[in-house]
Amino acid sequence: MTPNPRQAQLLDEVSTLGSVTVEALAEKLNVTLQTVRRDVQRMADAGLVARFHGGVRVLSSTTENIAYRQRQSMNADGKTAIARLVAGRIPEGCSLFLNIGTTIEAVARELVRRRGLRVITNNLNVAMILSDNPDCELIIAGGLVRSRDRGIVGEATIDFMRQFKVDIGLIGISAIEADGTLRDYDYREVKVARTIIDHSRETWLAADHGKFNRPAMVELARLSHIDRIFTDRMPPDPFPALLADAGVELDVALA
Repeated sequence: MTPNPRQAQLLDEVSTLGSVTVEALAEKLNVTLQTVRRDVQRMADAGLVARFHGGVRVLSSTTENIAYRQRQSMNADGKTAIARLVAGRIPEGCSLFLNIGTTIEAVARELVRRRGLRVITNNLNVAMILSDNPDCELIIAGGLVRSRDRGIVGEATIDFMRQFKVDIGLIGISAIEADGTLRDYDYREVKVARTIIDHSRETWLAADHGKFNRPAMVELARLSHIDRIFTDRMPPDPFPALLADAGVELDVALA
């Protein structure tokens, strides 16, 4: 299909935010809910977007993530709000794992002026950001560097991470499915993230609202393996009940 101007604006909004509710789109476009639902249905039938209950998200594969440069620009305000909230909860003198992802990199930017931290990371972007902080002891894991996002993965990375037991393991994720499964795309990245969970006294998850109801191929963990989740909007159903049942503390930042 060739989108009309309203549908093109809708598609641009979804591409920018990652996912958005029908109500928010109707308010943004100044049209009725019924008009948005019709547009979404037509665009979903044409393979331009994916629907979920109450909203619409970018069309994504279960086997391949959205390109890193595109993810950098998606919901930047929401990721910044999450990062500020996360940074405000991290105490001085804390030891941390920080793994791969654009939201984790946003957190690193908020930690540049923090004192007394010890950060272990498998993300060269995080390392570059935090290298500007002379009061942060920064440790970089070895392993295979993925050129597309400068993440470090592989068995050498896992062996390196196993040397440590940190206060907080902060991880990102690509997908949180409606059964409470945390998923990602690269099994090598997933294995490192599992190691971070196993070697952290607390595990925190930073995930913007676009990660809910999104599919991906590789299972990383369940919500019950997470202590706290930071996001930028109240998660849609059934996630509030799933988080409560799993004993996960929910922190919602307002962008």
